[in-house]
Formats: sequence, structure tokens, C-alpha cells
Amino acid sequence: MTEEKAIGHGPGLTDIELTGYDQIEVLGAREHNLKNIDVVIPRNKLVVVTGISGSGKSSLAFDTIYAEGQRRYMESFSAYARSFIGDMERPDVDKINGLSPVISIEQKTTSKNPRSTVGTTTEIYDFLRLLYARSGEAFSYVTGRKMERQSQDQIIDIILEQYAGQKLTLLAPIIRSRKGHYRELFVQVAKTGYTKVRVDGVVQDIVPKMQLDRYKIHDIEIVIDRLVPKAEDRYRLSQSIQTSLKQGKGAMQMLDGSGQLVYFSQNLMDPESGISYDEPSPNSFSFNSPYGACPVCNGLGIVEEITEESVIPDKSLSISRGAIAPLGEYRELWIFKEIETILKKYKLNLTTPVAKFPEPLLHALMYGTEEEAAEPSKKSAGRSDGSEDFYTFKFEGIVNFLKRQQENSTDKIQEWLKDFMVIKSCPECAGARLKKESLYFKIDQKNISELARMDISELTEWFDGLEDRLTDRQKIIGKEILKEIRKRIGFLLDIGLDYLTLDRPLRTLSGGEAQRIRLATQIGTQLVGVLYIMDEPSIGLHQRDNVKLIDSLKNLRDLGNTVLVVEHDKDMMLESDFILDIGPGAGRHGGQVVNQGTPDEFLKNQYVGVAGSSTTADYLSGRRAIKVPAERRKGNGKFLIIKNASGNNLKNVTLKLPLGRMVTITGVSGSGKSSLIHETLFPVLNRHFFRSKREPLPFKSVDGLEHLDKVIEVDQSPIGRTPRSNPATYTGMFSEIRTLFAELPEAKIRGYKPGRFSFNVKGGRCEDCEGAGMKKIEMEFLPDVHIMCETCKGKRFNRETLEVRFKGKSIADVLDMTVEQALDFFASQPKILRKVSTMNDVGLGYITLGQHATTLSGGEAQRVKLAEELSKKDTGKTLYILDEPTTGLHFQDIAHLLDVLNKLADKGNTVLIIEHNLDVIKVSDHLIDLGPEGGNKGGFIIAEGTPEKVAEVKGSYTGKFLKMELEG
Repeated sequence: MTEEKAIGHGPGLTDIELTGYDQIEVLGAREHNLKNIDVVIPRNKLVVVTGISGSGKSSLAFDTIYAEGQRRYMESFSAYARSFIGDMERPDVDKINGLSPVISIEQKTTSKNPRSTVGTTTEIYDFLRLLYARSGEAFSYVTGRKMERQSQDQIIDIILEQYAGQKLTLLAPIIRSRKGHYRELFVQVAKTGYTKVRVDGVVQDIVPKMQLDRYKIHDIEIVIDRLVPKAEDRYRLSQSIQTSLKQGKGAMQMLDGSGQLVYFSQNLMDPESGISYDEPSPNSFSFNSPYGACPVCNGLGIVEEITEESVIPDKSLSISRGAIAPLGEYRELWIFKEIETILKKYKLNLTTPVAKFPEPLLHALMYGTEEEAAEPSKKSAGRSDGSEDFYTFKFEGIVNFLKRQQENSTDKIQEWLKDFMVIKSCPECAGARLKKESLYFKIDQKNISELARMDISELTEWFDGLEDRLTDRQKIIGKEILKEIRKRIGFLLDIGLDYLTLDRPLRTLSGGEAQRIRLATQIGTQLVGVLYIMDEPSIGLHQRDNVKLIDSLKNLRDLGNTVLVVEHDKDMMLESDFILDIGPGAGRHGGQVVNQGTPDEFLKNQYVGVAGSSTTADYLSGRRAIKVPAERRKGNGKFLIIKNASGNNLKNVTLKLPLGRMVTITGVSGSGKSSLIHETLFPVLNRHFFRSKREPLPFKSVDGLEHLDKVIEVDQSPIGRTPRSNPATYTGMFSEIRTLFAELPEAKIRGYKPGRFSFNVKGGRCEDCEGAGMKKIEMEFLPDVHIMCETCKGKRFNRETLEVRFKGKSIADVLDMTVEQALDFFASQPKILRKVSTMNDVGLGYITLGQHATTLSGGEAQRVKLAEELSKKDTGKTLYILDEPTTGLHFQDIAHLLDVLNKLADKGNTVLIIEHNLDVIKVSDHLIDLGPEGGNKGGFIIAEGTPEKVAEVKGSYTGKFLKMELEG
């Protein structure tokens, strides 16, 4: 049965009835390095695709299966819609049968938008907004009293009961606390038939050409009526109140017999202070909407400020020597003359160190002064009678001057000003992102921001039994909303993300965390009959939480979906229904199926496909393993100590880091590893060695800096965001290669310089694509698409440049070489060879020198950076910080990586690794385990010492799994 004959709709139909196939058949896949392979994947199963890095796993899963699924989806659009999108290229495959609708959940799709948070992505925050808009109770931000709504009849009854017999004045507020002369407004009010207004507390007649001081803040009310309320006059009172509420847009005021002001409102109002709130809507609680966002920070929760510390970083300097960083050293400028005049009043001069300035002077320099100062005018210089003219000025202050520049300046000046900006929590909302009124709507004494700041486990506890703490009205309104919120919170708990908070920006999450959040969102959609393709969802997950993730994937499968996971995790493979191993090597040595079957069949390694056994099966079965070293390094006996680190969830932690050893920081997800290392330790060292401006999280003191001479952080951020960046340019190798080509006889004859061989410079590059090798097609409502340049066919250079050859290869051929091929090709070029060898040593032999940075995974980007650092000459006193370097690595690749890291540590350097992988943990010299849990329940160092010592610590989850690994 062919795919086109798939029948019918309705419940109870099997896969074979729906698609014509009970499995996905991929026939003749040749994308990238795949060797024309045929693959059969069972449907409605949890399938793991594995293999060493660069073997072709992603080429099969994403570039073949997902690309074809996406192409078929696009073809289902109308011809009109496709005219905007363009045709998607068919992947290099003969045929794919039995393909369901495909959803890809990758690491690279993490949003960098600061407005995208865990709460908005999972939709939990959207339901919370609805809950607060419909059942939140409003309180006054002035008096703290509960806000009230009053109907017109209620207002009439209150006046008749409480103010009977008093002479009352009914007022309609039209202007509240605003500047202006309001000449036109008074004319308009008079035309409507009213003769009196109350302006700033004084009742007065409206007269021709009446206006106010435009620079002062005013309150204006229309005098609607004056009366003494009686029961028989209820109709007149009703009409006057109706008119007052109409003119005051739902609010009115009244002067009672003693002249006291009384407030009434049909909206939410505080009867004591008179402030009222608009009727709440879900947008009132959105920091992405002008109706809810804090007006100072525009809903970001942070502001950029110019501070005294950023303007005067070193107070030991004098102003003439550049103490005021934006001004630099003394020059003949008016601003220095003005500063000098102010200093004279304090009997100081420009050569006095700023540290000796009294506080009032420092404040005047930073924020200006109202006092006038006099400076001799240049016009009077050189007069024969010696007399002088003076001009007077008020000094506006350096900070105010820079702020003015920030508001009205070019992009170049804006970029320059960033050096003096410090990011701080918003002073208006204290980081809550919402306007004041929105934060005073509460449910069970909590506002929406307080809920967003709770971690998921705390939030779960708060929602447990919430109905018992709600009013009957709130229960009825919130019943369905609470059900949806609890369901989504449950999904996050199921995948081990209980330590995250709803207000955590998505850009601060690791690739694995962001991927698991999208996984939780997908589980919530309850789709059926879908093929999900995931890229290493276990990244950044502690062994303890692996079980939760695997159960979530099984739940997705049990709904009636096929789950295809590209993964290296041992537990995931053994718990799956089917394993597919691509290999046997990387790059051109891979691209074939080396083993497949159920976990039991796979471990026996009896698949007859490619010569040689499956390395994956050997590691899974224990036939091969990464061995524990016979002896641990003792280090150099020196320590780097950070005392009382208390940022984020850290609980006054003191980190004692032994130097000259391989040290691993472990702990469950969210225990505080990144807060301690990336946000405290690294900024401290970076500021000390390289004068970085990045502020570390709070800590008391640091000791032992003298034992190190530099720090290098190797993280997983991309090496570039455009196809112009590649491993050759990033490592500096391409400069050496261009110099080599420029030295060739053919190049010298033609007069070519190294710039001729750059694809970023006019002359040698293809001008049609400007050296990119690809053209960017901008889509109307989809992400931009890159297609190969038709002129140079992706080679980036023009024909004349490509005619210059070294060993028969053009500059474009060199960029297309794999690192492995480049080893032989550049064997006689020591400068280039050193960089190429290092890239090969870290397991990147399969990538090409010119591979676009956008196609590298996080793990590959990290290893390119590692290779770039390793190719430099080390001093033996360097601290290397690596963040989960095993990301995307097969067991075999981890063994290679550990060889490289061991060489660094053997030379006396300190290698600090944040890691969950037990193979890395067990071979480390020293472990520091954080915990015991994630989020607020974490932030303590619960175990430290050798792996054997940590394995015996009872409260350590890492110790528990490590013990099993060491004994196993």
C-alpha cells in the first residue's frame, strides 16, 4: 500500500490504516556524509539514534527526516502562500515512507529575547494573568485597604443615609496631577453648560480666557451640582450623580458640609485616599504590554544606569591623569576648565587624586550643582589693561552630561556610552516588571510577581489546597484555570525542572533546559500521531533526574507518537525501544548503520552491516570502559579561595579550589554550580587579570589570585552567528593559510596580497554573494533562509583567486577539507599544523575548516574554542573553566577529550569542569558537590574531596550514582 492510499479518519484506526505503513522507511539517504543508507524506524516507539560525533546522526534525523517532513508540510500550503515562502529544497534521499507530521525540538532554537521567560513559554504565566484578572482582589498602594466598587444606587444610598441635611457639592474629576494651562478645556466645559470648576482645591467661576500655570501640576474638577440631599429629591440626586460619573469617567468626588473631600467610583477605588484602578484585564498583568509593564524599565525589570563607580573606576588617579574615564587625560576642553573652576573653591586642582576629594565636591562633579561659578572669558585674554571678562555657568555634572548624550546621540556614541553603563534592578518595580497597580492585585496575599519568583516546587506547594483559601466566587471563576495551571506545572516537575522560576529569562537557560521546557509544552498539547525529533534532551540533567525525563518521553510515546532522540546517554539507550548506531567513524569515515535493534539485541552486537563492531555496544555492555586512574594528582598544594558567595541561591558558600589538579563541580540541576563558577568565580578572575567590567555576584573576599596568571572560560556559546564565521577564522588558522597562499610564486607574479584570499574583503571574493558562499533570502513571516550562491557555487571566491593553488588545491578547496585531511596537507607548515593537530586532538577531525559556525552544535563550538586555547603556549599557571564539555560526545570522544584535559593538568594547570557525566566525574582528582536539591533548597557545598570520598557521603545524589559507577 502506498502512502497516497492512506485511508480515513476517526478513532481506533491503526498506523498502518492511517499511513499505509507500520514503520518509517528511509531509502537511499545521502545527505552530508550518509553513504546511501536504508533505515527502518519502528513507529510509536522511543527510538535513540547514537554514534560518535560527526558520524551522521543529525544528518539522518534532522537534515533528512525532519527536512523532508517540513518540506511536505510547506507543500500543503496554497500556491499563493508558497509564493511568499519559496520552495524548500528536497533532502538528498530517494524516498521516505510512513512519515508522520514532524516536530523538531532542538537546542539551537533558544530565544535570546529578554521578554521570553519560562512562564510565557510554558503558558503558565498566561493562565496566571487570566486568574488574577478575573478573581484577584485589589488593594490600595497608598493605604493598603481593599479597593471597592460602587454602583450608582449604592452611592445614592450612602449620600442619603450619611450626609442628609448637609450642604454638598458634587464634583466630576477631569484632570488629575498633570501640567498644562488648560485654556481650551475651560472653554469646552463652559460650552457644555457648567459655570464653576474646582482648581487645586479652590472652587471658582469659569471666566473668559481663563488659564493656569502650564509648568505646575494641577487637579481640576467640574462642579456638577450643589444640593442638600433629601429622600424626596432622590431623582435630582440620581441625575446629578449620573452626570458626575459620566464626566468623571466612572469616578466622582463630593465636598461634604465641613468641606472634607469624599470619593466615589464605579471602578476599583480606595475610599480613603481616592485613588482608583482601571478594570483589570489579562494585559494588566503582562510585562510585554503597555497596560501592565512598569513605565520605568518597560517591563524588563532592569535598567542601565551610569554610576559613579563606572565613571571613576580608579580614585587613586587625578583628573589630569584620566580619573574620569569618559573624559580621559587632560586636554584643552571647556569641561576641564569648568571642573578646574569648581575645584578652586575647595582649594584643590586637577592633579589632586580623586580619593582626596570631599563628598560634597564628588557629588557636585557627578550630578552637578545649582551654584553659579565664574570662568575667565577667552575674549578678554591679552588685554593691555589686564582686565578680564567672566562668563558664569552652572555645572551639570558628568553623569547628567552622559545621560543627555545617551538620549540625543549617534549609534557610535551610544556604543561608547555602554562602557559606563551598569545594569541594575529597576528602582520603580524592584525587578517585578509590572506597574504599581498590577502588583496590588492579590490572591491569598500573593501578587502575580511573587508567584513568578517562586521555583516550580514552591509554586506546586502554594497551589496545593488553594481552593480552601479562596472565596466561593474565586473558586467558581478559577476552577478551570487552576486545572490548566496544575497540569502544566506537573509537566515541568516530571522532567526535573522543579528548580526553575517562572520569571527566569529563556536566554539564561542551557540548551538542555530550554529543550526540556519545550518538551513539557509539547506534552501539554496532547497531540497524537506525531513524529518528535529531539537533540540530546538530557544535556545538563543530573543522573537523578534522568528517570523523570525518560518517563516523560515514554508518556509522549504512549499517547500515540513516535519519539526519535539523538542521544549519547547510557540510561536513555537502555530504556528505549530501539537503538540505531551510525558510524563507524566520523565525517567521511561514518554515515553507515553499524548496529541496530532493541537494547537486548543491540548489546549482543550481532548486526551484520559494516565491518568492525559497534563501539557504542561495547561501552554499553562494559566490554570497553573509561578507566579510573590508578593515582590521583596531588596538585601544587596551593588554593584559590572565594569566601561567602551568596548570589542567586548560594548560601554563603566558601569555595576552596585546589590548584594544579583536574577539579569537577557537580550537583543536581539548579544547585548553584553556574552561579558559583560562571557568575562569581569567573567574573572575579576576569576582572583581576583582564580588567573586565562584568560584575560578579555578591561575595566577601578572594584569596590566592597570585598563584594564577590567567583564566580561560570555554563555554558553549556559538563561535559566530553568521555563515562567515568558521573554525579556520575563529582559531586564527585562516590568517596563516592566507599568508601561505600569498607567498606562492603564482600569487607574487599576480601581485596578490593575503587580503586577496579573504572572503570578507573586496578583490578576491565572489561579489555576487559578497564572499558568504550563500545568499540570505528574507521571508515575510518565517525565519530567513540561506541558499547557495549560483555564481561561485558556494566557493566564496572569484575565478582568478581560485587559480592560485598550493599542492594542487585552491583556497576554497582548503576550506572544504576536513581537519583530518588538513593534518596531512599541512604537515610541512608548523604554524598551521599546531592548530590543526589540536582540533584533531579534541575530537573534531571530521569537521571542515570552513564549516559555517551556524551549523556547529554547542558541544562542537565549545571544542573549537578549547582547541584555539590549547594551541596557545600555556604557562602552567592557567585556570581553564569548562561548562559540560561532554555535550554531544560519544563515549569514545569523551576518552579523547579526557586525554587532552589530562595533558593540561599534567603541566601544572588547573582544569575546572562543571559536569554531570559520570565518566568525567570518576576520573577527576577532586570533586566539589553542590546541593542537596535545586533552587532554594540548594546552594550548599555538601561534599568535597576525591571521587572515592564523595561516593561515601550519604546526602549526596552524585555520591550515590558515583558509588554505583566505581563499584560497577
